[in-house]
Amino acid sequence: MLIKPKKLQPGDKIATVSPSWGGAGEPDLIWRYEQGVRRLEQVFDLQVVPMPHSLKGADYLYRNPEARAEDLMKAFQDEDIKAIIANIGGDDSIRLLPYVDFDIIRENPKILMGYSDVTVTHLFCLKAGLSSIYGPALMTDFAENVEMDAYTVDSVKRTLFSDDVVGEIRPSDQWTSEFLEWEEANKHTRRTRKSNAGYEIIQGSGIVRGRLIGGCMEVLEFAKETILWPEDHYWKNNILFFETSEEKPNPDLVKYWLRNYAAQGILKNVNGIIFGKPMDELYYEEYKEAILTVMAENELENMPIMYNMNFGHTEPKFLLPYGAMAELNCETKKFSILESGVR
Repeated sequence: MLIKPKKLQPGDKIATVSPSWGGAGEPDLIWRYEQGVRRLEQVFDLQVVPMPHSLKGADYLYRNPEARAEDLMKAFQDEDIKAIIANIGGDDSIRLLPYVDFDIIRENPKILMGYSDVTVTHLFCLKAGLSSIYGPALMTDFAENVEMDAYTVDSVKRTLFSDDVVGEIRPSDQWTSEFLEWEEANKHTRRTRKSNAGYEIIQGSGIVRGRLIGGCMEVLEFAKETILWPEDHYWKNNILFFETSEEKPNPDLVKYWLRNYAAQGILKNVNGIIFGKPMDELYYEEYKEAILTVMAENELENMPIMYNMNFGHTEPKFLLPYGAMAELNCETKKFSILESGVR
């Protein structure tokens, strides 16, 4: 069992970190960071503390992965800090690995949240035995133009501020992946929303339960054959969650990655899989075809798989606590988290 972090309370101090791309500190983007900070302060009544190196800009943080890791370690060690939220993802947080002290994470359990390349940071926590939260980042969801999406706000409150069972996670009514330039001139322009079709069962039947493990598919590839790759017991009788990034990988890549999970014996050991909505819904049908092809190749056509779910690289999004027991109901198309994400 993973250690659950303590729940947040109004007035708590939280740290913001840049474990990957350092865009939060760029002069033309600092307004976006500050907008996200205001939402954390005004919507959730939190005090925000940027870690010392986190706003030093993209070039500095690219050249100094040890500084990014130092921020992360200091945030865990600081007893006044109750949670850590990533500013944004990127593509190279795997470079922090030599500078991470897993004992520090283990001995100072607290909420760590982000998505995309932050998958690697979640694997740091998993290696240390801590349950972290796959969820929104400061510069995306918290800094959404005009206001945060109510669906995301509700999920943050249910998952981080309460030690009650999270419960059923309903699909959002609308979604967006529209890209608007992060220019201050656009801050009052809402992104175009589209009607959401809801969850889709692409194969399987019945009801399955399992503990949650997964992340961004491209980023998980960085971790294979490193000490971060989860041990066998983490994959057994669990529910995998997968999503793809804004790079919109070719469906063949999804097929190849899934074949690797099959070759490792992972697919035959899990109880079910959930997939996030593809960015822009590009390759929506093609991804399904790739998934079903690999399942058929491995005689896993009966495994429950739920698709088009609101997590990952589209907005709004719900939060997924690593290691939490979840339930996938194929008959009612319901997905539920059966315990709290925090204590």
